Amino acid sequence: MLFLTMLLIGCGAPNAPPVGFVNETLHSTSDLWTIWTTAQNSVAKRVDMNPMQRFLYGAPANIRAGDPRALAALPHQLRVAAESDVLSSVLFAATREFRADPTGLIACPQPCSVRYAVAYSWCQHRLTKYAASWEFQDDNFTNILEYEFENQIMSALEYDMKWR
Repeated sequence: MLFLTMLLIGCGAPNAPPVGFVNETLHSTSDLWTIWTTAQNSVAKRVDMNPMQRFLYGAPANIRAGDPRALAALPHQLRVAAESDVLSSVLFAATREFRADPTGLIACPQPCSVRYAVAYSWCQHRLTKYAASWEFQDDNFTNILEYEFENQIMSALEYDMKWR
């Protein structure tokens, strides 16, 4: 019986990769953990269901009570990486919006609700990407990753991510 108990404890969740980050940033893994912990605490305090809907369409806020399960949510080999900013000329050709280089935006793949964003998370593939120009704008970098880590946490908790 003791052997069976030890075997079950040692296995962890079935098919779950090890806990941690695949850190492809210029920040330390410790920095990523600090941002992750802040995101956990944020979701544990309140859940903002529709920031993109408010931004795009002026919808009323859909804020829910915090979810304490967020405090136990962990990254499982979450790849965090910069992506080169989309060039100003490409952005202008696609959207008619002018921004000087670096634009601070990257292409956001489907099923994103926008074509370009400062960052995005692809939860099924354990991936968070951000525009490279944000890398050393510390407060902005932290805020951007905190939002994306909240998305990762909320997805793991099976929230509807339509307007995130």
